[in-house]
Amino acid sequence: MTEQTPTRATPADALKRARRMWLKGERIHLAALSDELSIGRATLFRWVGNKDLLIGDVLWSLYDPLRQEALRATPGSGIDYVVGVYRHINSTVLHFGPLRQFIHQDPEYALKILTSSQSTLRSRTVEANTRLLKDQVARGQITPPMNIESLSYFMIRLAESCLYSDILGGREPRDEELEDACTAVRILLGGKA
Repeated sequence: MTEQTPTRATPADALKRARRMWLKGERIHLAALSDELSIGRATLFRWVGNKDLLIGDVLWSLYDPLRQEALRATPGSGIDYVVGVYRHINSTVLHFGPLRQFIHQDPEYALKILTSSQSTLRSRTVEANTRLLKDQVARGQITPPMNIESLSYFMIRLAESCLYSDILGGREPRDEELEDACTAVRILLGGKA
């Protein structure tokens, strides 16, 4: 008879557990998470950095597959393709229940995690959007009238102003406003409204 050694937690386990907690609307406390994983707090901090970084990783783990899906599911090329990907991603985000709950639980904290200059999620979304734009430029599909990095940043900020309008402007996010953002992106890309 052999004795089984208990499985040790890994950084991936920490992310998976935090993701499950976030999706259920539970608050993530690193002390409780380290206890649950049977690891020391110092180990958890080495793995995830801090709570803000962990939640950023959780959000990216949800956003990136959505982005990949949008890239695959959107037909066409050029301006229509970029706007279609933008619409697909942001419409899904707009109606994502766990995100709405996260925002309503602690609006100031959510805004920090989602949009601040220290946000790993925002920097990753801008970087991913920049890659999309550069790919379309390299294929000769678009010729934006401005710097790609600036355009990418403006596109993400425009989406944030629609998606988080309840925090930023005191009004509920609306599909119609997101559609207006898509029109604005089309114009920024050099297309016609």
